[in-house]
Amino acid sequence: MIETHVWDLVVIGGGTAGLVASRTAARFGARTVLIEDNRLGGDCLWTGCVPSKSLIAAADAATTARSSAGLGVSVNDVVVDFARVMEHVRAAMYEIAPVDSEESLVGDNVEVVRGRARFTGPDTVDVDGRELRFRQALIATGASPGLPAIPRIDSVDLLTSETFWDLRTFPERLVVLGGGAIGCEIAQAMARLGSAVMLVENGPRILHKEDERASAIIHAALIADGVDVRTNSSVTKVSSTDRRSGTFTLSDESTLSFDRVLAALGRRPNTAGLDLQLVGVRLDSHGNVVVNSRLRTSNPRIWAAGDVTGLPQFTHTAGVNASVAATNAILGLTRKFDSAVVPRVTFTHPEVGAVGLQTKDVTGGHRIVTCDHEHVDRAVTMSKTDGYTQLVVDKRGRVLGGTVVGPRAGETLGEISLAVKNRLTTSNIAGTTHAYPTYNDGLWNVAVADVRHRLSSGLFLVATRTLRRLRSARLR
Repeated sequence: MIETHVWDLVVIGGGTAGLVASRTAARFGARTVLIEDNRLGGDCLWTGCVPSKSLIAAADAATTARSSAGLGVSVNDVVVDFARVMEHVRAAMYEIAPVDSEESLVGDNVEVVRGRARFTGPDTVDVDGRELRFRQALIATGASPGLPAIPRIDSVDLLTSETFWDLRTFPERLVVLGGGAIGCEIAQAMARLGSAVMLVENGPRILHKEDERASAIIHAALIADGVDVRTNSSVTKVSSTDRRSGTFTLSDESTLSFDRVLAALGRRPNTAGLDLQLVGVRLDSHGNVVVNSRLRTSNPRIWAAGDVTGLPQFTHTAGVNASVAATNAILGLTRKFDSAVVPRVTFTHPEVGAVGLQTKDVTGGHRIVTCDHEHVDRAVTMSKTDGYTQLVVDKRGRVLGGTVVGPRAGETLGEISLAVKNRLTTSNIAGTTHAYPTYNDGLWNVAVADVRHRLSSGLFLVATRTLRRLRSARLR
């Protein structure tokens, strides 16, 4: 069936990027339709941010209870009911779900069409036999978990970040393949809930995108929570018994026995079945939809946003670049997405937050300024001093990037992101009164330290000495 009317914007995908793009377009008065063949809300709501942080909350509660004796509070026994933990996880999802529902979209003047979409011509999309015509289209189909290329791995019923949340039985022995953010978060949480967890990472360290010091702190934290961390390791042999339990042989000939296996090896873009070649949408070597800084594809009538593009795969990234893409598509603007200022947080304990330049990016014109959290009074009062706050600054004190390791690191990261985005200096931060005592004192201490450094050298030192002499002369 071919429809005669034309949509201003057809959005394919109902995750964060699709939801934001469709609502943005509709807000501008565009006739907008969103196509989705699964649950609205996407990865973040159903298999990513919301369930993982709900699981982490339960794990943190168990650990806090066990470790409270150091604060003078004794808890005799900590019992983890995994079924109730997963009920808590699902309850969080369903509490948030109405915000992303079809009813809410219709209320925002977005029509929702259920089914699988594919391009059939320069201005047409087919959805299970229904053909929609468009002036412009936006691809927001997201990404799916990558699977390991291991001989006989198909004999094991692997869990992924999508299927893990269907667990009903507690895995006594869990092997996690991959030491990125997802792998580290779930490995630590499950260990804190009582599972014997083994994490296998091919590379020399976990969280390889983060500063080496941050990586080392999280490595130590995982071990302290009982995770058996194996770096520079890979699975060479699989021996399974009932598709769920079995034994892995590693590259060093050691073995790991498991009840369940979680593959946390990154995510691959969802472009299969879209027939993008028919409309001239180019993909890169990894299968990502290629976009320019304005989120336009190689077809000027088609845009893309979110995980399918290969831009940093975060919910906040998807939301922002979807807004940029929809605004440009409907209003004809030339807004750009700044991929250089994308904050990221790994929600382990302690958390790791980073944005902008990191230690590996430092050149001769940059300085690294650090405050260890043993010098942050709030961290001392909470007995949580295993972290630090660090800024990368230029010779004028302009903030170029930063890393925070500690409880609620992500909350401090917002101020650093604001500074990087708006070219603020450590003087701006140091000159702003910060509440005491907070973990954010770490950032303020770093800013003050950098200002003091600059005031004690060069022209600043000459200027302050001159002013002091002039002041003394006036007071004689």
